[in-house]
Amino acid sequence: MTDEDPDEHAVGYQVVTRGTPVIAADGVQVGTFAKALDHGREHLLDGIVVRTDSGKRFVDAPEVARMTNKRVLLTIDAAEVAELPEHRGILGPMQERAQQRARRVRRRFGR
Repeated sequence: MTDEDPDEHAVGYQVVTRGTPVIAADGVQVGTFAKALDHGREHLLDGIVVRTDSGKRFVDAPEVARMTNKRVLLTIDAAEVAELPEHRGILGPMQERAQQRARRVRRRFGR
């Protein structure tokens, strides 16, 4: 696919389909689009979740250069994407809090 593809056009984050290729700034496909996260009331893009070979990664909105009907282009290279922390969704923080509570209970009751 070239940059001159007449069938490629910009789209809003609300309509990018799951599985769309995500391309880093150095031209490497780093994964596929999983979902967009937004600020509900403001309807502004917060970032996207990219499914990579090493798990899901959150890419902040400023690192998303362009979204089209055929690909998502990033402003960061593949090495920077690989360094992004794993995206665990809402269950990540909930799981951490539950584990902290369980540790406190074990300390309190000596188990």
